[in-house]
Amino acid sequence: MTSTLHTPVAEAVEPRPVAVAPLASLATSRVVPLRRPGQWIATLVVLVLLVNFGQTLFSNPHWEWAKVPDWLFHKSILKGIGLTLQATAIAAVVSFIGGVVVALGRLSRNTFLNTISWGYVWLFRSVPLILILIFLFNLPNLYPSLGIGIPFGPQLSIPTISLDPLALGVIGLSLSEIAYSSEVVRSGILSVDQGQHEAAKALGIPRVRQFTRIVLPQALRSIVPSYVNQVIGLLKASSLLIYVSLLDLFGQVQRLSSTYPTDIIPLLVVATLWYLVLTSAISVVQYYVERYYARGALRVVPPTPFQRVRRAFATATSSVTSGARR
Repeated sequence: MTSTLHTPVAEAVEPRPVAVAPLASLATSRVVPLRRPGQWIATLVVLVLLVNFGQTLFSNPHWEWAKVPDWLFHKSILKGIGLTLQATAIAAVVSFIGGVVVALGRLSRNTFLNTISWGYVWLFRSVPLILILIFLFNLPNLYPSLGIGIPFGPQLSIPTISLDPLALGVIGLSLSEIAYSSEVVRSGILSVDQGQHEAAKALGIPRVRQFTRIVLPQALRSIVPSYVNQVIGLLKASSLLIYVSLLDLFGQVQRLSSTYPTDIIPLLVVATLWYLVLTSAISVVQYYVERYYARGALRVVPPTPFQRVRRAFATATSSVTSGARR
């Protein structure tokens, strides 16, 4: 006796008709933006605070804004700005080169070099910059001369009393900044994909060439923008160079304040304005440096502020022209 196995046959399901009318009405309906009352309240509070700050800033006669133009381009102030830029530029170059050397020491497989580099970073990141500058100012009392050569043998030495304030300031800024820039360089080198190192080793490329032609160019994408930000901090830290008797911008303001005690507030305002100008200029450089190194990471590089203004002007002009034609 045989039995027949009946398998159910799937019935054809007719497609449901699509309601075209609701979709058409949805396409023509107006999109209402999401209301954000918290942002409006926060904006209103910030505007009120800004208006109050501006009112107290320009209505308070003790600021003596009328005296600010008299000191803004004073020859002593301009001389101090020149020394500030000179010390910052030299210290920035020395710090970057020294930071690369210390970073390579931190990444070295040699235990001695690794330990020495780590100790340098630990020491100068722990000691305040003002303390380093005071030590350097009293360096002739500690060491009348500094030399390098064979231990307990002939050495090439220079008297420390011959070091001028600019040299002492650059040495102090560089010693402190190398510790920070080395960490920036080290993090940039570590950000390079490990596959790049392995591919270079597989091709038999020498280690020095690996670093100079493969690793470092890719690491600069993250090193340079971060280091330019460090330069801004270095510029502001140069105001401490008065402790080595270097009359930079802040030093000149201090000297003029002691000579003209009734103009202390205007002189401080002048120093503030010049520091804002200098840091803003470096910030503009930082923006274009970041934009340059973002070309390999982004498909479309964001427009510059000038390009945005030009695009907005072109859009406004085209809308006015089209409205006039209608």
